[in-house]
Amino acid sequence: MRSIVNYFDYLFRSTKGLILVAISVVAIITAIWGSLSGPAAEWGIKDITVRLLGMTLLPLEREGRIIMLYHTIAMAIVAIEVYLITSIVPMKKEQQSTINGTITVGYLTAIIFGLWFAYFGHNYLFHGLFLVGQSLVFFAGILLAKALWPWNKQYYVANQEYAHTKKGVDLERVAFFTMALATLGSAMFGAVTGSYWSNGHETFLAENLIRNPHKTALQLSIIGHLHIMLTLVCVAITLVIGRWLNFKGIFHKIAMPLMISGTIVITLGVWTVVPYEYIAHKFIYIGAVLTMSAALMLVIFGWRKLISERLAELGLEKPGFWISLKALLHDPLKFGPLWQMVFMNFTVSGVGIFMAIKLETIFRVWPFMEERITLTGHWHILSALVATIILMYYADICGLKGKKRQWFGWIFIIGSDIAFLSMTIFSMKRLIVTEYYQQPVTDWTMLLADIGLSALLITLAVLLLWRLFDLFSKDGLWQQEQKNPEVDLNRTSAPTPLSSSNEYNVSGKEAA
Repeated sequence: MRSIVNYFDYLFRSTKGLILVAISVVAIITAIWGSLSGPAAEWGIKDITVRLLGMTLLPLEREGRIIMLYHTIAMAIVAIEVYLITSIVPMKKEQQSTINGTITVGYLTAIIFGLWFAYFGHNYLFHGLFLVGQSLVFFAGILLAKALWPWNKQYYVANQEYAHTKKGVDLERVAFFTMALATLGSAMFGAVTGSYWSNGHETFLAENLIRNPHKTALQLSIIGHLHIMLTLVCVAITLVIGRWLNFKGIFHKIAMPLMISGTIVITLGVWTVVPYEYIAHKFIYIGAVLTMSAALMLVIFGWRKLISERLAELGLEKPGFWISLKALLHDPLKFGPLWQMVFMNFTVSGVGIFMAIKLETIFRVWPFMEERITLTGHWHILSALVATIILMYYADICGLKGKKRQWFGWIFIIGSDIAFLSMTIFSMKRLIVTEYYQQPVTDWTMLLADIGLSALLITLAVLLLWRLFDLFSKDGLWQQEQKNPEVDLNRTSAPTPLSSSNEYNVSGKEAA
């Protein structure tokens, strides 16, 4: 009985355990539902999965099932980011426990009953429980925003290396708070439309409406909701990585105002898509440039930090270019998240900007399916890149070391980049080859994408199996993590601004 209590305490009360559960849930969903499409469907695995699990897959309901699947996975990702935020941003421990507990019950309820409703017969009791789960996730967001309130003097900073106002308000905390409020508002943006389902609004996939000249207000709301929620997930993970690397100095002072203003501008821009569709995108572009500039500041700071720390370990004062590059690449789990932010510009941001500029002269001339493929790949690649960043972060805090650390990190970086670059080339293939000659390009890009994604999934499976076997070990790593639940979650951060009382978590900056 005691061991069961210990397992529950680790998996559902410690930050690392909560993250492990959420990652495992997403991995299981990916493995099962991934067999319903792509190569697995072509190989007949889809039919086996459907028969074995008793799924009901009516063709007319495909869009609704996909929407439900996306929402359940998204809520698990949001939960992981919330766990990270509550562990590395100073707040009262009772606030951390309440927020984590609420969002855990919420996302698990939404996933279980949402997928049950969508894929195993439409019992509307389950749909109601799905909405209950979503409501709990939203309520956890309200609690998080309250805990992140940046004008609490307990969290003021005096250290001049960090961005703050004259009175000492921590601008990084303001950025977290702004992101939380924007997420709550943007969730409501989609929920209002959801309340009109079958009463003026019908299920659709956003990529299917790209060439409709006239879209309803409810359709525009859904399209805006899709884009802003994914954007805010990216803002959140950028802030988390900055906290992880102890982002500070001149770049921090430049980045935080950019991130705050960018988050506000891009959020308001998306919200105004409904009444002012044709001018709203101008504000969205401005906000995107501001947030991307803030991320650039983090990348510059992070790479300089990684190089200087490694050279200090080696005792080198005047290294050459190649030694500095080797120092930068020394730790793939620290280099990887920052590199993915850079790589994102080649496969997502750059492609999106190019599409916006050349939309009428190039992309609208293409067949509809070609433009649809490009847009679908656009947000799938972005969400997958965020997932790789989260997983590399987790691999670091769960204690991967030595060759295991190197293998995991580089497989994730190289595998994901090969897959996403291949998909980008596939989606933009009409720029380099005509339809008549496209088959070779399609064949080798699909092959490389499958190899890269397979490498990612196999590596993740190995990591999760290691953690599973560890849970059944008498002296497993999980027991050490349970005794020291927050160790290594924020190894490089400066001292907390709070007292050393156990009333608070202890992973912040210096305070006045």
